[in-house]
Order: sequence, then C-alpha cells, then structure tokens
Amino acid sequence: MQFAKISDRFSTTGQIVPEDMEQVAADGFKTVINNRPDGEGGPEQPTSDACRAAAEDAGLTYHYIPMTMQGMSMELLGDFHRAVADSPQPVLAHCKSGARSTALWALTEACYN
Repeated sequence: MQFAKISDRFSTTGQIVPEDMEQVAADGFKTVINNRPDGEGGPEQPTSDACRAAAEDAGLTYHYIPMTMQGMSMELLGDFHRAVADSPQPVLAHCKSGARSTALWALTEACYN
C-alpha cells in the first residue's frame, strides 16, 4: 500500500478496503479516517460499516467523516480536526485518491493551528 506522509502524525492514501486494515495496522497506523462517502464508487466500493468492523478487528480507531464539495462546512472541518487531534496517532486518512483527505488536513491546519 502506498501512502503520502504529510507529517509524523498524519498520512493519506486512496481507497482502502477491509482487507487492507491488517496491513494498515502493521504499517504502524493507529487510526483510520474515511473521507469517502458510501456509494460514491458504486456497489464495488466497500461500505464504511465494513471498513469500521475490519479496522476495529485490527485494533485501529476508525472515524467516518465523508466529504464532498457540497458538504464542506466548518462543522465537518471541526469533526476532522478533532478526529486527527484526539485519536491515537499516527493517523491514516483516505478517500478515492487521497486528495480530499489531504485538502481537509490543509484546511484544518490553516483554521486550527
């Protein structure tokens, strides 16, 4: 699995599936944040519930904070900020390509730091 290390406590990647969660934990991550809305990729995209179950089975903390441009709000940024700040680290956030997760990180850094 390829991921982009943004900081010592935060990285991003594209879509991950339940079968990836053991590797995510083996790579040293403690928390997964899913920023991809359920159903965005059609029926082949795993649901957040399936990813949550696999993440928890792997000993990971899991957050589902779906982001779309239409759904962008200060509340969503606050939720993302708290998830990153208050969860065990390092954190791996994902969406379809990793771009939204990276953008959310940059926006919360600008707004909260």
